Amino acid sequence: MRADDIIKRSIKTPSLFSGAAKESMGDFKIIDLFAGIGGIRLGFEQHGGESVFSSEWDKHAQTTYQANFDEIPYGDITQIEPEEIPAFDVLLGGFPCQPFSQAGLKKGFADTRGTLFFDVARIVNHHRPRVVFLENVKRFKTHDKGNTFNVVKTVLEEMGYEVHAKVLNARDFGVPQNRERIYIVAFLGKTNFEFPEPLGVQTRVGNILEKNVDDKYTISDKLWAGHQRRKKEHAEKGYGFGYSMFNDDSVYTSTISARYYKDGSEILIEQKGKNPRKLTPREAARLQGYPDDFVIPVSDAQAYKQFGNSVAVPVINAIAKNVVKELRDLKRAPKKAKLIDLDSIKDLHVKAAEASLVTLNN
Repeated sequence: MRADDIIKRSIKTPSLFSGAAKESMGDFKIIDLFAGIGGIRLGFEQHGGESVFSSEWDKHAQTTYQANFDEIPYGDITQIEPEEIPAFDVLLGGFPCQPFSQAGLKKGFADTRGTLFFDVARIVNHHRPRVVFLENVKRFKTHDKGNTFNVVKTVLEEMGYEVHAKVLNARDFGVPQNRERIYIVAFLGKTNFEFPEPLGVQTRVGNILEKNVDDKYTISDKLWAGHQRRKKEHAEKGYGFGYSMFNDDSVYTSTISARYYKDGSEILIEQKGKNPRKLTPREAARLQGYPDDFVIPVSDAQAYKQFGNSVAVPVINAIAKNVVKELRDLKRAPKKAKLIDLDSIKDLHVKAAEASLVTLNN
């Protein structure tokens, strides 16, 4: 299948969020933590998942989530007791990546957001779902010399899970975006799980671009001059920083991030006889593999943040397909292992991360 066929199929997908679909019983129950706008949920729903609980603290993301899934996610996950969450089979969690990202401060567990993994573990420790699915930035695997990832892996293994992890690139799954992320899939029992292989199709940026775009997305002369000046200055210093330009025939773009709303410099679209333009919100959605009937009820700035923070849905879809194959063989969850002392583990690693950060800054 060609990349443009994948994009068109995604764009023309019939509504996945109708009331009728929501009322039908899924093959397995999922909960959606740090849900954002529901990209991970969308990938798993396409393979029979039925959501029974969602959590997202950002009010603007909640607005988009409600517009598409007809439910308002619960707020701060740190304030929710595991007992309040219904029984489920698969936990989905794209927990905050900023503490581990190249663009962020890279504090990891020394950042309050970084410790949110332990809230995932708190829920897993209580419910022991058959599958735990986590997503984060590529750097998560090597952060703090691999210690951060090893903490997550060890905690899950202590609870009886078989842990699989791999970095996958969205451009290998039919979307024209160079977006590498680490995916962690943990099963409560032995499996033959394997991550999906790249589709081996050629992507093209033109597949996600709209034909008639409002002039408001064309960047101003002042902003364009600033982009050009900064790129030249960086080049003179031997750096590769600065704006990135793409056109219809580009194979893929750079990674769209939550900061795209600021100036659009990471992905500019070439225009003949004009300054380049930013992506439209719909194009940003397509760049992440969202279907065209996915409702965008927020401002452009919020939409850019939301899609920049989101996931490449076709990658989730491909992983979910393989997860479901194994899930069928895990009809009965093994006997619950002894509950582990997560607070002690959390305190230990937060202190270690803080000490490492102090050493790094000195």
